[in-house]
Amino acid sequence: MEGSSLENHKIDVEKNFKKYEKIADKLKAIAHPYRLCIVKGLIDGECNVTTIQECLNLPQSTVSQHISKLKSAGIIEGRRSGLEICYRVVDNNIIDVVKLLLND
Repeated sequence: MEGSSLENHKIDVEKNFKKYEKIADKLKAIAHPYRLCIVKGLIDGECNVTTIQECLNLPQSTVSQHISKLKSAGIIEGRRSGLEICYRVVDNNIIDVVKLLLND
């Protein structure tokens, strides 16, 4: 069929592939129960690794790995406050997605 919806979609995918790839990477980053929990907690306010570790009852190294993945995806960022780093969510789209997923 000429000009079918599927053909239009193919053009859209080719044109916007990098955008879709970036979105997929962000979704992969939150597609883990602990990372989803970290993001949910950081939506409610800034937090340091020690507090996150205590809330999740995980080793500090495990929390740091999860934070690293979220930072690499551009979902959170850290702000130095004295000797510690406080993290916060910086991606408003991810905030909306997480709230939608968790019915908040």
